Amino acid sequence: MLLVFDIGNTEIKMGVFRDDDLVAYWRMITGSRKTSDEYGITMLTMLQQKNITPGDIDSIVVSSVVPHIMHSFLNAVRRYIGKEPFQVAPGIKTGICIRCDNPKEVGADLIADVSAAYTLYGGPCLVVDFGTATKYEVITEDGAFVAAVIAPGLGISAEAMCKSAAQLPAIEIKKPKKILTANTIECMQAGLVYGYIGSVEYIITKIKEEMNQEMKVVATGGLGRVIVEETDVIDVYDPMLTLKGLRVIADKNKLKRQ
Repeated sequence: MLLVFDIGNTEIKMGVFRDDDLVAYWRMITGSRKTSDEYGITMLTMLQQKNITPGDIDSIVVSSVVPHIMHSFLNAVRRYIGKEPFQVAPGIKTGICIRCDNPKEVGADLIADVSAAYTLYGGPCLVVDFGTATKYEVITEDGAFVAAVIAPGLGISAEAMCKSAAQLPAIEIKKPKKILTANTIECMQAGLVYGYIGSVEYIITKIKEEMNQEMKVVATGGLGRVIVEETDVIDVYDPMLTLKGLRVIADKNKLKRQ
């Protein structure tokens, strides 16, 4: 079995693949002050829930955009799972040619996204990853990552609104039935979600114009479902795209996987 971790600023996604099938999936809070024991015990508990033991794990792939937790996290993997993790980093095999000014600046999660999208859906392709930040990732027909757009995510936008305006409360991220509403909560939700839908549609349209071609648009990320259900500019919603990308990377680098 292959164990994969996608470490984001808000959550850590953990999945187990048997061959090409994702057989188990969990999420945990990233947490900047956790010890290796806290991470390790959480990993074991989640695996035990699905009757998976450390001995069932053949290989481990880790993608991270949170450098300051990696010492504790990698030690947890080594001590509690008993395998040396393979980290997504510049120089590994991905099946993607990274054509940008500084390939070393490209985030590990983005590398996993584009590897999965090109392998599963082909090119040209545009990946929209609705995470802490929303990332628009452009892949050419011949499998090159050539450009990206990064915007504040839905969660960041909602948090900034309530923190920056003293009389505005924290809100649930959901779309009200109509854009014109008569109470503060729904007014904020309407502005946030309808405004974000408009932003997504405009950015996708402009990317296609600059690329001068139609592209398959693949969305991923937990908050993506809120947007995907309300627009016709997204062709595919694949919430496990990043984890699938880590599986692709494992295969490209010939990691043992059963």
